[in-house]
Amino acid sequence: MATKTKTQENSRPAVRMIKTSHDLPKETREDMVRLLNQHLADTFDLFSQTKQAHWNVKGPQFYQLHELYDELAGELLAYTDLIAERATALGGAATGTVRMAAQASRLPEFKDSPVGSRESVQLLVERYAALAESTRQGIDTADEAGDMDTADLLTEVSRGLDKSLWFLEAHIQQGE
Repeated sequence: MATKTKTQENSRPAVRMIKTSHDLPKETREDMVRLLNQHLADTFDLFSQTKQAHWNVKGPQFYQLHELYDELAGELLAYTDLIAERATALGGAATGTVRMAAQASRLPEFKDSPVGSRESVQLLVERYAALAESTRQGIDTADEAGDMDTADLLTEVSRGLDKSLWFLEAHIQQGE
């Protein structure tokens, strides 16, 4: 019979921490590093999917969407840096390579072929909405853990995702 590791018993991935003078309890910092690394994976994946849409969008709104997707990708890239730096500030390691993100991301995969304007927007809307929702859940988790700085960082990301979602949805919504 195999012995269960602490990670398997708690169903939480192990986190390597370094000694720090940060005043949050170690267990809280570990939980926040796990949370941040999950958001790092999801955000980095959404960055790459937004670039995929940027490179492969086709159709009547090509130029406008090509430019919009590039701008949105840049914003996501900035969020990945904030998220990763917060994880390391708490004494953890940021797990942010492309392969790490692909393995950990909760987002569905984007198409690997050219995609029409409207469909590309819809695919991104679904992914931005999913990340915005999980980010708000992360805010609550960080708040409940007493880590107001992580909650504040995720609030900043949430506001940006909501704005991006608005920009995307405006391309496919109909005025009433």
